[in-house]
Amino acid sequence: MTKPIVLVDGSNVAHSTEGEKAQLANIIAMREKMQEEGFDPVVVVDAALRHQIDDSAGYERLVESGAVRQAPAGTDADYFLLSFARELDARIVSNDRFRDRLNAFPDASDRLIRYMIVEREVVLERRAGKREAGKAKRRNANGNGRRGPSA
Repeated sequence: MTKPIVLVDGSNVAHSTEGEKAQLANIIAMREKMQEEGFDPVVVVDAALRHQIDDSAGYERLVESGAVRQAPAGTDADYFLLSFARELDARIVSNDRFRDRLNAFPDASDRLIRYMIVEREVVLERRAGKREAGKAKRRNANGNGRRGPSA
């Protein structure tokens, strides 16, 4: 049986440690956590991250191995990530609320898995009940709505 894919907003994750440079360790910790949770993580980053990351050699190795997928230069990484999630019917790990994209991607908030990284430990938000209830309300209100995978 194949594991469900989860898209990781790698740039958001790398920058999630307050007041510090983008951390490669955050991306690695998130990949490991999502694997432990039973997902097949696909880490997507914007092209600018390579100039902001604290361990550029380690970052380049992950890009070369395919563990990190870099959005094409000049591409809006959020649009790329949201389009990819819609196409794969996948969840997204990010603390970005994508408010500027809600018109084009109204289901974005239903796909989100929010998180915190505390002392290199990833803590995921566990709101599946509220999120599922919200989806049901929207489906009942408009008579449609495709269910995505739940975490």
